[in-house]
Amino acid sequence: MNIAAAGTNENLAEISNYLIYSAMAVYALAFVAHIAEWVFGSRSKVARTAAALSPGRAEDGEAPEPAASAGAAPAKSAAAGGSTSVLDRPRPKVVVRSSAGRRGELPDGPGAAAGDEQGDLYGRIAVSLTTLAFLLHVAGVLARSLSVQRAPWGNMYEFSTAFSMVAVGAYLAFLVAKKNVRWIGLPLVTTVLLDLGLAVTVLYTESQQLVPALHSYWLWIHVSLAITCGALFYLGFVSTALYLFRDRYETKLLGGGTPGGFATSVMERLPSSSSLDKFAYRINAAVFPFWTFTIVAGAIWAGDAWGRYWGWDPKEVWSFITWVAYACYLHARATAGWKGRKAAYLALIAFACFLFNYYGVNIFFNGKHSYAGVG
Repeated sequence: MNIAAAGTNENLAEISNYLIYSAMAVYALAFVAHIAEWVFGSRSKVARTAAALSPGRAEDGEAPEPAASAGAAPAKSAAAGGSTSVLDRPRPKVVVRSSAGRRGELPDGPGAAAGDEQGDLYGRIAVSLTTLAFLLHVAGVLARSLSVQRAPWGNMYEFSTAFSMVAVGAYLAFLVAKKNVRWIGLPLVTTVLLDLGLAVTVLYTESQQLVPALHSYWLWIHVSLAITCGALFYLGFVSTALYLFRDRYETKLLGGGTPGGFATSVMERLPSSSSLDKFAYRINAAVFPFWTFTIVAGAIWAGDAWGRYWGWDPKEVWSFITWVAYACYLHARATAGWKGRKAAYLALIAFACFLFNYYGVNIFFNGKHSYAGVG
């Protein structure tokens, strides 16, 4: 019986590896499709922000349209599925101040495809491939779990595969909820490929049982919450990073500058800096209570496993540092002098703390969580 069970577990582990590699192959195809979406998407329908901030500027060789007033009708979507409004389902009204050189309520960009049918087709193919890769990814994680008869996040390899799986799942959930966030697709798939590549080459650990301290239902609660929070924090990080680029682009236009053609092509397809900022803030604010509970759950588990709730273990310390960093970010958002770019920098620092808590602590420090290091 034991020999047969061991053979079955080994087979499941091999199947898991095969599924993960298959998911990586499909993610790579999705990456190519997203690149095609950006490359072949029309560039003739961008530069809307430039026109809004500088009404006297000609667009594509034509006279610019007059700025819309507060009561103007909403702009038409470039193409079905091509809008990039990230906050509300109905497309917001385009409200632009009439004077040049002042930032108004700028319209969101038309998306990576920029309203072009061919570009939009590549984008839809990319989403379909991402969905297929996600299903293979889920199957690989489940097979890994079945091979060891436990939660599939007992070491860095398993945590990495589960982390990227949840990140992709959250992105697809936003799409299913009709939130136009397809602009996240390219950076997300790129990161997933890097994460899985690192997992299968550097972090890979053979399927094995856990140390006795981890045999608890808190493994499912504490670690699954940490993975979910990290995946959502990652989406907030992407939005924050893009906000900084887009905000700098808009500021340059306000100052009368002329960004390069590549910057214009990329930045004009993204949501406005205001939309990106709000999207990142809403994600981070929504996830923060769950991260708080993650730390509390870890403390309760530590009390059951080691007889103390807090022992200044490196993982515990950096989890708390991450909590403080995100708390500072949320507090900064509520403080008038720390909105915008200053608060965004805090959000980037907070996510960097999360990454160091995972990679740096596991690799460079010894502690109660050392069992989660590279096998």
